[in-house]
Amino acid sequence: MLSNHKLQVTLEEIKEISRIDLALYNDKGKLLAYTYHTKEDMEEAIRFFAESMAESQMLSGCHFFKIRIENELEYILLARASSEEAYMIGRLAACQIRNMVGAFREQFDRNNFMQNVVLGNMLVVDMYNKAKKLHIETAQRVVYIIEVSGKKDGIVMETVRNLFASKTRDFITEVDEKSVILVKDVRDIESEKGLSDLAKMIVDNLQAEAMVRVRVGYGNRVELLQDIARSYQEAKMALEVGSIFYVESNTVSYSNLGIGRLIYQLPISLCEMFLKEVFGEKIPDIFDEETTITINKFFENNLNISETARQLYVHRNTLVYRLERIEKILGMDIRTFEDAMLFKIALMVISNMNYQKSIMEREMKEETE
Repeated sequence: MLSNHKLQVTLEEIKEISRIDLALYNDKGKLLAYTYHTKEDMEEAIRFFAESMAESQMLSGCHFFKIRIENELEYILLARASSEEAYMIGRLAACQIRNMVGAFREQFDRNNFMQNVVLGNMLVVDMYNKAKKLHIETAQRVVYIIEVSGKKDGIVMETVRNLFASKTRDFITEVDEKSVILVKDVRDIESEKGLSDLAKMIVDNLQAEAMVRVRVGYGNRVELLQDIARSYQEAKMALEVGSIFYVESNTVSYSNLGIGRLIYQLPISLCEMFLKEVFGEKIPDIFDEETTITINKFFENNLNISETARQLYVHRNTLVYRLERIEKILGMDIRTFEDAMLFKIALMVISNMNYQKSIMEREMKEETE
């Protein structure tokens, strides 16, 4: 249902233009919005008018109007004055409210439909029949999941709606307490960079306006309505895999997950077997802060020793010494491509195992509480 706040703002704007006071009641006589304080109880008059056959009537110095939505009486509008001008303003106001409620209901139906599409709750035949009734056309779409750090509040949803308020081809919905789902029409976004820039824009705006930390994951482009559920699942996986392997990034694309997507789907037993083959019975305890930073920076610079040394503010020989120390402990020379690749995969497997174990421990704790 349309909020009383929006109805109040509408009445105030009409009064500012027309200088005619207005009041809006539901069909039971409850006051919802008004621009003046009535001295008498209008509940009895409202009920009398609601039960009558008349669509408009003069009572108690006011013009009364019925507002029907889909042939059902929803509101009674009062224009306080007996003049012809008040009658015209009242009719215009009733028409405006009728159209607002109708548009709101249509948008609600569209968003509710898209929520069911995203969750895969509809048969394909029903999906296309309903889409035709709601005037939803086939288009290229991408699902974005906006995950809020902590508990989501109404400000987050409102901010996202405001960002895409002018885009009638986009859909904004929610399926849980932590995230907002945007089904974006991307026919006018040709490049992958454009999709990435949109994700960053969402993060920046929510951090600046809603004052919350968020992460955005998004799936691949899809053409068909039934494939939107797949893009949603891809966006979910992007967030989950990103929380393991791309912790520093607040936007994650499914198409850029790379090998992390494969490692994420490995069972723990297979991960343990792989690590034993790489490191032996015991994983070496070399992952202090200095070593970790050195290795990560070395990989970021594509095994370039000179550039890594420059960014770490150390002499080239110092970096070579650190890498040789790692080679002695591991028996792997990460200056070579093959060993570097094997070691990088091993680090990702360790991250995945730690993440999966933390989830299992949390679930066990919740069961015991």
